[in-house]
Amino acid sequence: MDKMRATREAFGETLVGLGEKYKNIVVLDADLSKSTTTVKFEKVFPDRFFDCGVAEQSMIGIAAGLALSGKICYTGSFVIFNERAYEHIRNSVAHQNLNVKLCPTHAGITVGEDGSSHQSIEDIAIMRVLPNMNVVVPADYHEARSAIEVAAQTDGPFFIRLSRAPFPQIFDDKYRFKLGQSVTLREGNDVSIIAIGLMVNKSLEAAGILQEQNIEAEVINVSSVKPLDRNTIINSAGRTGSVVTAEEHSIIGGLGGAVAELLSEELPVPVVKVGIKDRFGQSGTASELLTEYGLTVNDIVEAAKRAIELKGSIR
Repeated sequence: MDKMRATREAFGETLVGLGEKYKNIVVLDADLSKSTTTVKFEKVFPDRFFDCGVAEQSMIGIAAGLALSGKICYTGSFVIFNERAYEHIRNSVAHQNLNVKLCPTHAGITVGEDGSSHQSIEDIAIMRVLPNMNVVVPADYHEARSAIEVAAQTDGPFFIRLSRAPFPQIFDDKYRFKLGQSVTLREGNDVSIIAIGLMVNKSLEAAGILQEQNIEAEVINVSSVKPLDRNTIINSAGRTGSVVTAEEHSIIGGLGGAVAELLSEELPVPVVKVGIKDRFGQSGTASELLTEYGLTVNDIVEAAKRAIELKGSIR
């Protein structure tokens, strides 16, 4: 398997290939092209790259106009700065169902030492609520590449959440992301662990530890947060009777919220959420922050045991 890689690395590399294939693709950035890696596209296609400066609202407005003229627009910024343009994303992009693909980088608390002002922990929640918006959180570099490609082939707006921190690789270069479909990475009958982003690999590690304790955990990568793979989640929860969600995001409104909303209506079972518990971030290394905010392998193990315990008390 490949070395650890950040999902942001996939952005610029994939854009170059897409630019060669689709002549109507343009890329916009907000004075962060080196960090977001869109600079790679700029070097190959300078006439189709637009640096909008520190003006995310203008960037989204320009992207909407270009999309109305027939372009497929990819935008780059940091996730936290992407939120500055939320009204424009809502009214200009989502409301009109335009071909604007938002692919911001530096998501979550693993931005690290930059601190709370740069750590977006609410972005999935605010993007998931928008009609027409597809929300994707890749589990590794290869899934990010495939998701960015799928966005070019799919009409409508996308929000693809990319990382600064490197992840272990789960898939290989033959993997193909499918919008609205999840991937069951490990089967089990005792508890379902449903995860996104860097928490997918941690969930696999947790499942290995649980197996040593005679607990068989099913691990599902739900990178397509919206549209959600309802059938796979419901079927898994029906088989195991207990669920853990794991995300580098607030437990309010993100993956945990989406899964709890679904199961409360379709198949009520215990849902224990591993995520950031209604707190802002702070400065520290990525590893320190993952420990501080309860996003470790051991936290998933303990959540799985708690979910199974709750299942027993209900029955």
